[in-house]
Parts: sequence; structure tokens; C-alpha cells
Amino acid sequence: MHRLQLSKVNVVNSQGLAKIYTLQRLIASIPSVILFMTSQIRFLMCAPDHYDVDYVINPWMEGNIHKSSRDRAVEQWERLHHILKEHAIVDLVTPEKGVPDMVFTANAGLLLGKTVVLSRFFHKERQGEEPYFKQWFEENGYTVKELPKDLPFEGAGDALLDREGRWLWAGYGFRSELDSHPYLAKWLDIEVLSLRLTDDRFYHLDTCFCPLNNGYLLYYPPAFDSYSNRLIEMRVSSEKRIAILEPDAVNFACNAVNIESIVVMNKASEALKKRLENVGFRVIETPLTEFLKAGGAAKCLTLRVTEPVREELHANVSVESRILRLEGHLLDTGMINRALDLIVDNGGSFQVLNFSLGEQRQSTSAAEVKVSAPSHEVMEEILSQLIDLGAVNLPQDERDAKLEPVIQPGVAPDDFYVSTIYPTEVRLNSSWVKVENQRMDGAIAITKSSNGMVAKCKLLRDLEVGEQVVVDVQGIRTIRKPESREQRNTQEFSFMSAGVSSERRVELVVEQVAWELRKIRDAGGKVVVTAGAVVIHTGGGEHLAQLIREGYVQALLGGNAIAVHDIEQAMMGTSLGVDMKRGIAVRGGHRHHLKVINTIRRYGSIAKAVEAGVMKSGVMYECVHNHVPFSLAGSIRDDGPLPDTEMDLIKAQSEYAQLIKGAEMILMLSSMLHSIGVGNMTAAGVKMVCVDINPAVVTKLSDRGSVESVGVVTDVGLFLSLLVQQLDKLTSPYTLKVR
Repeated sequence: MHRLQLSKVNVVNSQGLAKIYTLQRLIASIPSVILFMTSQIRFLMCAPDHYDVDYVINPWMEGNIHKSSRDRAVEQWERLHHILKEHAIVDLVTPEKGVPDMVFTANAGLLLGKTVVLSRFFHKERQGEEPYFKQWFEENGYTVKELPKDLPFEGAGDALLDREGRWLWAGYGFRSELDSHPYLAKWLDIEVLSLRLTDDRFYHLDTCFCPLNNGYLLYYPPAFDSYSNRLIEMRVSSEKRIAILEPDAVNFACNAVNIESIVVMNKASEALKKRLENVGFRVIETPLTEFLKAGGAAKCLTLRVTEPVREELHANVSVESRILRLEGHLLDTGMINRALDLIVDNGGSFQVLNFSLGEQRQSTSAAEVKVSAPSHEVMEEILSQLIDLGAVNLPQDERDAKLEPVIQPGVAPDDFYVSTIYPTEVRLNSSWVKVENQRMDGAIAITKSSNGMVAKCKLLRDLEVGEQVVVDVQGIRTIRKPESREQRNTQEFSFMSAGVSSERRVELVVEQVAWELRKIRDAGGKVVVTAGAVVIHTGGGEHLAQLIREGYVQALLGGNAIAVHDIEQAMMGTSLGVDMKRGIAVRGGHRHHLKVINTIRRYGSIAKAVEAGVMKSGVMYECVHNHVPFSLAGSIRDDGPLPDTEMDLIKAQSEYAQLIKGAEMILMLSSMLHSIGVGNMTAAGVKMVCVDINPAVVTKLSDRGSVESVGVVTDVGLFLSLLVQQLDKLTSPYTLKVR
């Protein structure tokens, strides 16, 4: 029996076009047993009667509005239709006016067996297609499942069955929402693997991903995030993965139709064709350039409607969802935007279930947000960052924190929650318990006491057998105090928001820091200074000494070097052998710091040298004379070291942590490692100022996340000089009189 087929026809007018389509539909209606004796694969297509680029809803449409040739589009569609009819059965759905993209039938829905999940189009321009496709499915005996109206899902454009029938690959990120995937798993009774698209040129999964027969996969890895690429690599062996390069990707090589060993596509490089041929596929190229102008090619123009069901496989989906609550000045501070961006940037999806806007300027707003993630691993990463913003589980979703025991001293269980700088509470026995010793980069250890459960932040090395550690992100919340607009706008010298200040803003920062120092000192508060040897080299030593002498500093942290060079300057007038007044090297000056170390070692400590009258000025002298505690942490490069320098790093860290307790402000002066170390052990709420000539240092400290920190890129000697001058102005009789 001969197959009926259309010969190539050059369309010259709309009347001829209508005749051709009428004949095509007539042929399509002839029973398949007459037309095709060998193939049971069936596709749905829609003739391009009304196709045009009428709007822009993807990058490919940019600049192509009404620039598609109707004649070429018809000719290209006919050719694809003819090729497919050579190898499969093709059904046609009637094209309708007003929906030019109806030609892309891949987006009509997703079919498995006789069940179809109808598409919910993201853009209103395509939503008019839905009732027409629904009618066709129902008339052809399919059970139609419909998603909620506010849940976008774009059919087989974003959901592709593994050709072995083992699972469903489902895309999200641009047109389809992650929350649609559990519905697909339930209704189609199949395992769903979620893949996040990250390149807007490849807005549908089928534009960059094509499962092939015998378990092969044709795909473009850069179109996906790292988690999705790992998932692909876990499910498809390396010898079955055919990763393409960008030149093939932008020609929509992945937007191909696979019929057994045949792969039909718009265009492929010789290298790609050879790779496919080497594993048993035959590539048929058919130009579809007119449809590329709308962002589609061979696969987009077809919907496979015969997808067999594997009865032994059943539903499974790893998508995880949580409902969280955010409260505070969500709009004023941009918190809601940061939270939603954070969810999407980390591979999740969200739905704002409820938003209550504060009615007055002092009122807070509240939002309930459903957060979805493709796996528990991704959800944990998202939630850990949302917790930092102050998000909490809603009461109906609240659960106690997960705990696992410490079974080896100094080693936390896997998946332990890493603490942050923000005040934290954990839910234990249905009650919220405040975490003590809050600091970042620690674990939360739980112990029992006579007063109940105790939660403490501990460094990993300090964990003990018998303690339990919080794992996962369940039952954890941070406490973020909402600040009203009035508080932010009316405070005379509100502390600068997080950021890095350039040279042109140094005087403004100095003015604010001086005001804060004065306020803290007068209230009996605590300021801690972390300083490097550069303070001395740049001439800032005398200014830091003055701050200590006048009661602005309550603790000093640093290394062996700052003490050595400060004492060298006090005793010998040099720093690293350079005369600090004349700025020239002194003959034999390179030995001065060693002589100083030797002298202090002879007396046994800095304090004893001060008592003996050997030291009569300088930073360390003022610390001893004014009973300001200090801690010097040693390193492998230290000369000497001084007797006061703690060479046991663990003990030095403990001393630092003890001295910064209760601090209201920390000045970090040109000491990268010591400043970063102090920043890591400081809880939120402590004002921090990092001054360094190296922008990378201040950026590192500003990036820790505290909203009460500022970085200043400038010479530390200049900064201290300006700071002392400003403090003198604040405490002068004239200033007091004006105030």
C-alpha cells in the first residue's frame, strides 16, 4: 500500500494556502492504518494560518515584530510536516485567530497515556490558546487536568519525558513555576526531576534539552544552574550525555523531534551531526528560521501525543515547600525584595500568600511566603539565608529543631546548622530558647541544666561528647528588631548603613564615628580596638594613645607587631628603624625592634617595663597606665616574641572572644587577619568600623552582613588624626555651649 503525501507546493496566495491546509487536514483525518502501517507514534501540529511575531515575550522576538515572512513560514512548516508524516502520524488542531503562537503546539499541555495536564500560560498573550487545546484533548478522549489559574506551567515545552519512560524532566525559572511539579507527579504518577533554567534565551526546557532514544540526552549545560547540572550528571551516564556548544544551541539544535533513530532539527554543525551518527542517530535538517524569530523550532512546533505509561513506575517528586513569615518595615528597608530575590537566585520559587502593609509610618508590615525548592539541599540553603533576614516558620509549620549527638570531641554531626551574627532562637520541646554566646561560623550545642535546655554557639573544636547539635534549618529563627522610618530619619547621627566609604566621604564617617565614641564613653559603654602595626608606621600611634588616655577605648586587640613597633617608637623614636619625626632610616635602625623585644623580655612583661619606668609613652604604655586590657595574638612570623604575646592560637582566640563581650563598637585599624577574626566572633548589633588602605579588606568586613558596619578606604594615620580632631571639637567648651 502506498502512503499518501503532499508534494512540495509554492504558496502564492491565501486562497491557495487555504486549499493546501484543507487537503492536509483531510489527509490527517484518514485512519492511520491506511496511511502508516509501521509507526504508532503520533504528533499534534497546528498550521501557521495566523502565525506572526505580534508581540515580545522572549529575547528572540526582540526586533522581529511583523518581520516574519508568511510564505517562508508556510513553506518551512510544510517541510517539517512532510518529514514527520514520513515517520509518524500527524494530527492537526484548527488554528484560531488572535493566538499567533498556537502554531507551537508543544506548549498545549503534557501528556502521558490518556491523561493530559493542560498548560497555564505565563504571558497573557498566550492564555487565549488554553480553551482551544482543551477542546481538542477532550474531543480526542483525553482526561484533562487543570492547574490553579495562578500557577504557570507551559506543557511539553517545559516538561520532557525520558525516552525510556523512567522519569519526567521538568523545567522552571522563566515560564513554569516549580510548584507545578508536584501536580505533575501526582496526576501522571511519575517521578519528576526539576531543572532550573538560568539563561533567558532558553526560556523553555525544550529549547536546550532533548531526551533521545536509548537513554541518550542532547543538552546545553550553560542553560542550567549548578544543582541542575549535577542532577543531570547523576541520572545520565557520561557516555550517554551529548553536551552541545553555543553555536549549535542558538540554532536550537536541542529543539529537535526524536522519532526512534531519527532526529529532526533546524540546523546542526558537522561535529554535532557526526557525534549523533556515531551513537546510531540520523539527523534530518529542515530550516525553521522564520519560527526562530518567535523563539521556536522543530520541537516547539510539535506535541507528541502518544507517550506510553510504564505501570511499574510511580510518582515521586523531591520538591519541598515551606511557609514562612517576614515581619518589619518590609518595603522601606527593601527586605521583601531581598528575600524574594534570594529565593530565586538560589534556585527556589515563591508565592506570596498574604501581604499586610503597615498603615502608619511607624507600623510594620508582614508577609506570608510559600517557598519551594527542587530538593531539601537547596531548601536548606535558601532557608538558612532567609533566617538571617528574620524569617520564621508560621505557627502551623513550626517544628522543634533537629538535634544529633556529638559522638567525637571537636566534631559536629553532618549537616549541622552554621550560626550567624544575628541573635538566634531554637525551638526545643515546643518552646523557643535563646542561643547564648552568639557568633558566626559556629555550631549550636544543646545541653540540659536544672533550669531546662541551654543552647550555646560553640566553635567546632569546643564541642563535647554528650552535647547535641542543631542540624538542618528546622526550628530556628533569628531576631531582627524592626526600626521605624521615624527612628531612621530623625536620629541626629544615626550610624552609617553597611558599605564601603571612599576617600571623599572620610570626613563624614569620622564625624559620625566621633559622635558615637563620645556617646558610648559618656554612657559608660565599651569600645574595642583591633589594630595592626601600620597604625604605628603611619604616625597614628600617638592618636590611638590619646584615645586610650581619654577613655574612648576599653580593650585593645592586635598582634605581636603593633606592640613591638609601638614600644620601639616610645623607647627609640623609630618604627622599623625609621625616624618617625624626620621620616628617614636611622643607621643600625633595623636592629631596634630586636633590642626592644630583648628589653621587655628582660623585665618579664610590658606592664613590668612600664612600672620600672622603661616605657613612658605610647599605645601599650597608655593601656597599662589606664588599666585597659589587651591581647596580643602571635603568628609564625613574629620576632621574639614579646612575653605578653600568646603563641597558642586557641588561647588567643579565647582571649579575643572574652575581651569583645559587651562591646558596643569595634574599631578595626589596618589589620586584615585580626579584623576578620574579630568580625567572625562578633554578634550583630555591634557597630563596626574597618579602616584600611586596601579596599579588599574593608569589603571583606562589610560583606559579613551586619547593617551596622562601615568600611573606610583611607590611610589609617590620617583617619586617627581626623578622629582626634573631631573629638576635640565635640568636647570643647564652644561645642558644649552650642549644643
